[in-house]
Amino acid sequence: MMVQNINGINPINNVQNTRRANGSAQVASTSAPDSISVSDEAKEAARAYFLSQVAEETPDVRADLVASVKEKIKDPNYLNSAVIGSTADRILDSFGF
Repeated sequence: MMVQNINGINPINNVQNTRRANGSAQVASTSAPDSISVSDEAKEAARAYFLSQVAEETPDVRADLVASVKEKIKDPNYLNSAVIGSTADRILDSFGF
């Protein structure tokens, strides 16, 4: 399809003439480069949003870990005072005691 004069106006010439007129004006003026600054609050909000998305996509139960622990518990030699003590200490540490 060929675009030709529409109602006596050649659209290609109009675009070229506009560019020439605007281009000569832009050469004469100098402008400062664009810059952007992001506040610490915006950075923290972006980080919180990212972490919430990761939390939503992460499954609540790690099936592989659960299966591994179930296998360990089946072994009668696994549950001894050292393992129970270590587990109790880790639980207390997670609560900050």
